Amino acid sequence: MGLYFRQLLSGQDYAVGDPVATQMVNFSYLIGDTATREAVVVDPAYSPDELLATLDADGMRLTGVLATHHHPDHVGGSMMGFDLVGVADLIGRHPVPIHVQRSEADYVTRVTGLSATDLTPHDHDDVIEVGDVAIRLLHTPGHTPGSQCFLVPDPDGGDKLVAGDTLFLQGCGRTDFPGGDAAQMYHSLQQLASLKGNPTVYPGHRYSDAPSAPLTDVQRTNMVYRASSAEQFVAAFGS
Repeated sequence: MGLYFRQLLSGQDYAVGDPVATQMVNFSYLIGDTATREAVVVDPAYSPDELLATLDADGMRLTGVLATHHHPDHVGGSMMGFDLVGVADLIGRHPVPIHVQRSEADYVTRVTGLSATDLTPHDHDDVIEVGDVAIRLLHTPGHTPGSQCFLVPDPDGGDKLVAGDTLFLQGCGRTDFPGGDAAQMYHSLQQLASLKGNPTVYPGHRYSDAPSAPLTDVQRTNMVYRASSAEQFVAAFGS
């Protein structure tokens, strides 16, 4: 097994010229097995046709979608007066399972217009196998009720943590949107901090100069890890 892993920045690596993609600086991820050529895409908002073209150019075959959470800049839908294409457009071109956290499924259907049968709901610690790459699904509520992160093993050493909007290199996802919960966010951040092996954090947005960083570095420099209790965190970062 060889790991296929690409981090793509909206407005720069794809969806160039799209004003929302450029403003929101989302990351999408392509993850797969270089032996079987199977791959999944994480959070394919904006220009799914370009993401499919990238996979095709790399000789990879799409077998699924992983959604970190339901916000339109991650899965498509209406946002800031714009209609963003996303998973609904993608599976219309290339039908594959859409893997969501069970608590997020209803939100995803409302935002994207997809039906419940289009989604494959999961629980915490479920594993998605992409070829021989076993991606671990971590339920990390706080930004939304069903936010999830993905822990990806790397046979060359060091896991990769695709953290969505739960953890950025600086800061974390907002908790004042509908469904957000600052106390839950604190516990989710502690859960990520307890992961073994110092995985590299790959966030859902580029809100810092670096596109990724080791988890221990993030813990040392990110202000969200300065709170020593849920109460302190809610007082500092709650709505």
